[in-house]
Amino acid sequence: MRTDIPTTPAADGPQPAEAAPRPPQAELRRDIRALGNLLGGTLVRQEGPEVLELSEKVRTLIRTDRDAAAAFLAELDTVGATRLVRAFTTYFYLANVAEQVHRGRELAAIRRRHGTWLQQAADRIADAGHEPEEIAADLRHLRLRPVFTAHPTEAARRTVLAKIRRIGSLIDEWDRVLDGDGTPIDPAADRRIRRRLEELVDLLWQTDELRVARPDVVDEARNAVYYFDALHHDAVPYALEALTEEMGRLGVELPVDARPLTFGTWIGGDRDGNPNVAPETTLEVLALQHDHAIRDVLDLVDELREELSTSVRIAGATAELETSLARDIEVLDELDPRYRRLNIEEPYRLKLTCIRHKLVRTRRRLAERRPHEPDRDYLGSDQLLADLTVVRDSLLAHRGEHIARGRLERAIRTIAAFGLHLATMDVREHADAHHHVLAQLFDRLEEHPRPYHELSRDERRKLLSAELRSRRPLAGNPPPLDEQGRRTHRTFVAIRTALDRYGPPAIESYIVSMCRGADDVFAAVLLGRQAGLVDLHSGVARIGFVPLLETIEQLREADTVLTELLSDPSYRELVRLRGDVQEVMLGYSDSNKAAGVTTSQWEIHRSQRALRDVARHFGVRLRLFHGRGGTIGRGGGPTHDAILAQPWGTLDGEIKLTEQGEVISDKYLVPSLARENLELTLAAVVEQSILHKRPRSTDADVMRWSDAMQLISDAAFTRYRELVDDPELSDYYFASTPVELLSELHFGSRPSRRPDSAAGVEGLRAIPWVFGWTQSRQIVPGWYGLGTGLAAAREAGLAELLREMHAEWHFFDNFLSNVAMTLFKTDLDLAGHYVASLVPERLRRFHAMLRGEFELTVAEVVRITGEEELLASNPVLQRTLRVRDDYLAPLHYLQVALTARLRADRDDGREPDPAVARALLLTVNGIAAGMRNTG
Repeated sequence: MRTDIPTTPAADGPQPAEAAPRPPQAELRRDIRALGNLLGGTLVRQEGPEVLELSEKVRTLIRTDRDAAAAFLAELDTVGATRLVRAFTTYFYLANVAEQVHRGRELAAIRRRHGTWLQQAADRIADAGHEPEEIAADLRHLRLRPVFTAHPTEAARRTVLAKIRRIGSLIDEWDRVLDGDGTPIDPAADRRIRRRLEELVDLLWQTDELRVARPDVVDEARNAVYYFDALHHDAVPYALEALTEEMGRLGVELPVDARPLTFGTWIGGDRDGNPNVAPETTLEVLALQHDHAIRDVLDLVDELREELSTSVRIAGATAELETSLARDIEVLDELDPRYRRLNIEEPYRLKLTCIRHKLVRTRRRLAERRPHEPDRDYLGSDQLLADLTVVRDSLLAHRGEHIARGRLERAIRTIAAFGLHLATMDVREHADAHHHVLAQLFDRLEEHPRPYHELSRDERRKLLSAELRSRRPLAGNPPPLDEQGRRTHRTFVAIRTALDRYGPPAIESYIVSMCRGADDVFAAVLLGRQAGLVDLHSGVARIGFVPLLETIEQLREADTVLTELLSDPSYRELVRLRGDVQEVMLGYSDSNKAAGVTTSQWEIHRSQRALRDVARHFGVRLRLFHGRGGTIGRGGGPTHDAILAQPWGTLDGEIKLTEQGEVISDKYLVPSLARENLELTLAAVVEQSILHKRPRSTDADVMRWSDAMQLISDAAFTRYRELVDDPELSDYYFASTPVELLSELHFGSRPSRRPDSAAGVEGLRAIPWVFGWTQSRQIVPGWYGLGTGLAAAREAGLAELLREMHAEWHFFDNFLSNVAMTLFKTDLDLAGHYVASLVPERLRRFHAMLRGEFELTVAEVVRITGEEELLASNPVLQRTLRVRDDYLAPLHYLQVALTARLRADRDDGREPDPAVARALLLTVNGIAAGMRNTG
């Protein structure tokens, strides 16, 4: 197969077109063309020349006569359709990885011209006149934490992604053996790489893209661990070394055991609506993570042991190192005497051998579930880091500065990032689950005239607040509860077990989802006390508690919720015990589904301002956790720009953000791109923490812009709710999208609906809501309502103000940029084919509504940006998306035709043909690969 898809700009950070003239695209076109030819060879070898001829015929028809192409594809037999879908899907896999590799190169080229992302941030900080002491103070809390989730939006299987990753490595290697016009500099290397690529493309073709069974939670954890292991060995050491170097250039020494970058995970801890996450599952996932983390650390220690051959005859050692080593040898009596004999004059190597021995003992102890033995194994990573720091300090004192500051310090910083746990797990549960338990415990005591569930929210808050002040347990352990209540209680017991077994970094936060008031958080704290995690009278608070605000109503009440929490003396004491840090999570997906993208984004922005002000009033530091999805409709978009667009003063060094589904593979699958993305994000956090502590605009400007944005939001919200409140929208949505397939794709362990949820679109989670609209190219969650909002502002005489907001307000500029990308990906002509073929006549009015709002939104956006058309300032991306449409269109036409066949069988009472169902599911994977996201 041939291809001429150009590059896609970086998912994060400034686009190459903005920083400098883009490098020539010849190398990318060369690589994609070569991969397309390799795929053509695979098709001929595996299926015969007719499949290649079919794909070329369809490509020609798409370009010349789409109606004819649609008619031809509608008549294609199931076998031919399946092969064609797989051919185009494999083609997108290859084009995507080539783009990722070249995206990394383009970002590297920008770095060479303008400096690294951290260097550019450091330059701006220096230019602002900040002194080293001030910078050091601002960065003392620096901690970026990407949190990996198992939300089901990654269509590709891990085995497919692993092959794609290897192809990416070979593409990178290939570039170094070719000259500018593609002639091999090293013909032997060129032949070797081509052979290996042929092998991998053949393997891709022979690998089933569809999961035969739904992955369980531990399977999902293994997928995350795959990425953590890779980051441990490459991108994280790189990013941390770059950060250390740039801070040093500013006169700031980053402590060697600082944790400016750590990772989090929800996998194994997110039980909201997922019955497959049991307390035992949490412990099983933590065991898996620790096993891999210790392996990764052992690799680092073995490398250090091999290198650190420093002899005391030549360089010497500190008394601290000698004392530490003597203690290890005394305590580790089973240490092989051979080491002491061979390394008697090499204390650094011998100390590292002792460290290795303690790591092995730690791994064995965890596997056997035995208690921690101080000095003989490690509980968490603090003592491990202390041991390594003793080695480092001794080297620094004995002419070993380059050695200490080199691989050893990189290893220490990497271990500080990952610890012995890889990623800190968050536990999440729905607020109602905690009240379900407390209702049984309080009613059993018979101390109140009315049952617990009849209490108002304010009455419940006062009751729970009073109980927080007491010392008594509400029941013995285990408490008398029904099955659901026991499961919730056992979750807290599992957290206590995990902390005892693995140390504090294993689990830090308990997230209360659908939090509507302080009583929802107090309820979780009481259950934590019942399980021995909280004892305020003894100064014990082993975990923190996090309200998750995810609906528009909750976001608007953010300041009230936080004020109620921090006004309570008992809860304020808990926060003090946790370092005077209060974490609040903001949910993007549910607010978008309920209110549309405009109101969701605006209310999240406003809630951050309100939370900032409340936290300052109570003297606590605010840590915001952004629950962003992969698509614009779920809070996605370039992370770098999103961080810089936060309200001033809301980022005080610490920030958490979710990484979900295909976003993880897009950012972290290719090592070079993983390095760029991590550095970009770190640079944004550093810059935002130091330079944006104060307003960047006057109060008067902010007031004018906010008033205009409120007007836009109100009009957009009204328009959006007119759509989703229409009683027939549900019928249209299910008729015009393939959302019915989601449960059959086995994306993840989490059901697409919450238990006991309503029927229709109201009961759908946000992910399947976006999934259906995206597959049919309507992408309603990413733009609907904004046009009406912008038009309302313009008609109110604010046209010039809107242009000012676009030029001077980072939030508004970033928001319009993200929406413009979604608008360009929307294709209502293709969507019209879904509607004409699959939707009853009475429901087709919705397509007309969508088209009207779409055209209005496009017109209003380009009027503000001053461009002639969407993405005019980024012609490479514009061309990329247009060319991709030529390859996506056949998949959409086939998806429509196959959906019609499947539904016809069901309507006639026949069992659907499994081959048709399989081909249809394959179109979902193909469209996801071509669109670069599912939902």
